[in-house]
Amino acid sequence: MRIDLDPDSDVVREQFAVIYCPRRKRDRFPEGSVEVVDSAEAALAGANAQKNLYAAMVVGPSRSSEGARLYYLVEWLDQDAP
Repeated sequence: MRIDLDPDSDVVREQFAVIYCPRRKRDRFPEGSVEVVDSAEAALAGANAQKNLYAAMVVGPSRSSEGARLYYLVEWLDQDAP
């Protein structure tokens, strides 16, 4: 899924993150599962596959039709991505 970014707004933007996810088959994640970090290096440092924590580039937060704040996966940052 691709979300178009508004160049005049900084509400929804691409960001580095560490995502908690037991299965990496999803492309969107609730806000509570995403920790936004400052850099790719910080995301990779926070990753821990044994704890289901993975480094990624995400877009968000975006509000869903149900009112939840979601982040959308742009790409996994590690080499073990499916």
